[in-house]
Amino acid sequence: MQSGRYQNASEVMREGLRLLEQRVAEDTAKIEALRQATSIGIMDLEHGRFTQLNEGNLEHFLEGLSQEATLPAREKH
Repeated sequence: MQSGRYQNASEVMREGLRLLEQRVAEDTAKIEALRQATSIGIMDLEHGRFTQLNEGNLEHFLEGLSQEATLPAREKH
């Protein structure tokens, strides 16, 4: 610790706790975002807002999404 960035063990502990709290907050935010996305997806399914695909048309569908994603905003629907 003498040549490091921390002056004493207490500073090391505080930094460790701060990093742990930051990680917990980030994980909590990620979980909440996943819950919201899941809820939206379930509601879409319940209301029939989905596209049913089979193995034969999956590649074509994904190509269309890719092309649409690369269009400038003014050219999109």
